[in-house]
Amino acid sequence: MAKHDHPEGSCPFIEVMEVVGGKWRGTIVYCLAERPKRFNELRNEVSPITQKMLTQELRSLERDGLVSRKQYPEIPPKVVYTLTELGESLKPIFKSLDQWKEAHFKLVIQAQMRYDKAT
Repeated sequence: MAKHDHPEGSCPFIEVMEVVGGKWRGTIVYCLAERPKRFNELRNEVSPITQKMLTQELRSLERDGLVSRKQYPEIPPKVVYTLTELGESLKPIFKSLDQWKEAHFKLVIQAQMRYDKAT
């Protein structure tokens, strides 16, 4: 079975989460939704991600067609990461998540506090 194949009847959401889920991928895409960025700029915004993990995640996002990498022939080398058209199509989803957070995150914090107090 290939990496992205799932048994019949499995949740299709799993496939989506493999592309944009995980600890860092969504955050990287979210940061690039503002504008193209250089590696160190991304690393600072996605802190505390390690250089190795950011490199791996950017390569994976590039492989999935969400991010493009452009290297300029300069010294020192300049590399800029940009969302592709496919990556740009995620912007409305992130905007919806921002709106949900603004409307509901206080309730999440309150629920966590109640739970922690009870346990």
